[in-house]
Amino acid sequence: MKIKDHFLTQEEFEIVETETKGVFKTTPIPFSISKYYESEDYISHHQDSGSLKEKLYKFLQSFNLQYKKNILVDRIKKNSKVLDYGCGAGEFVKYIENDYQTFGFEPNSDARNAAINKTEKAKIIDDINSIENGSLDAITLWHVFEHIENQSEMLEIFYQKLNEKGLLIIAVPNPTSYDAKHYKEFWAAYDVPRHIYHFSKNGMENLISKNPDWKLRKIKPLLLDSFYISMLSEKYKKSPLFWLKAVFHGTISNVKALFSNEFSSLIYIIEKK
Repeated sequence: MKIKDHFLTQEEFEIVETETKGVFKTTPIPFSISKYYESEDYISHHQDSGSLKEKLYKFLQSFNLQYKKNILVDRIKKNSKVLDYGCGAGEFVKYIENDYQTFGFEPNSDARNAAINKTEKAKIIDDINSIENGSLDAITLWHVFEHIENQSEMLEIFYQKLNEKGLLIIAVPNPTSYDAKHYKEFWAAYDVPRHIYHFSKNGMENLISKNPDWKLRKIKPLLLDSFYISMLSEKYKKSPLFWLKAVFHGTISNVKALFSNEFSSLIYIIEKK
């Protein structure tokens, strides 16, 4: 399938299946991929404008943050050590920093500085090697894993940093969801070339099962993603009343997924063996 970079450059890329069935890769990967992130819209922090749109965004964001935090609360005790890998502007680390010993890794200097200014207790880093091996109880990647090209190397590093029975929590978009199939080449979560890899539910299960170091414990949905991704997809299509169509198709996607488990984005809760 050929996909345009609708977000920034309008360049065209191809998505091809890898040797792991259900896992796909964007090709070609640009030599200097950093320029594809050079947009103020891509840094995940928002100014408090006081507008109705901003208030709605903050309300939905707080719901999402609590949902993500509950995944930790249900599985690890208070004051455990948690690394949010690819923490962006630090929204999640700020949200959990009073309950856990929290670290945030972020390579982008602008986003990292925003995280440093936003948090009080969390330690924001730009080098994962500064974290002691075997010291972490959980590592979270909220829509970050798809951006990583050297995934085998990073999975080994995550394994080293986690303690026994430590958790690796990965959230990624699902290209076999209803909204992905509906929007096809306009589906915003392809986000080429920034999203290097694309994981169907079966693809992620295959990837984890091939690695003897990990055990997949549970899969959970990110319910709001279908609406946000549908809204962006409708914008890429230049649809009138894009927000209304996004609500319609986002709802259909979630309802269908109640039976198929093919939600727009999925969270994989993985345990270190």
